Amino acid sequence: MVKKDIGLGIKAPENKCGDKSCSWHGALPVRGRVFSGEVVKDGATGTVVVRWEYVHFVPKYERYERRHTTVAAHNPECIKAKKGDIVTIAECRPISKTKSFVVVEKVSA
Repeated sequence: MVKKDIGLGIKAPENKCGDKSCSWHGALPVRGRVFSGEVVKDGATGTVVVRWEYVHFVPKYERYERRHTTVAAHNPECIKAKKGDIVTIAECRPISKTKSFVVVEKVSA
């Protein structure tokens, strides 16, 4: 398997994997939106749940409220993100019923 440039300006992981659903070593192209968030679950094989917070303006009260989003993402063997890690995920084609994102970088442990 050959490392490739996935077009996000992110450095490729040092480990190698044979995962066909890996953006770096497989045949999975990334497109669309890119998010950074914290891994809150890593129990399922090859899957992590990523959560990030944002603020939303409520015009009626002229104030902001905190909201969050959780998304299931594919966790390639070369990255191996665990609970508590800060990761970058990118949108891709649907991998399963609930997964349309893939982890492309582990920012911090």
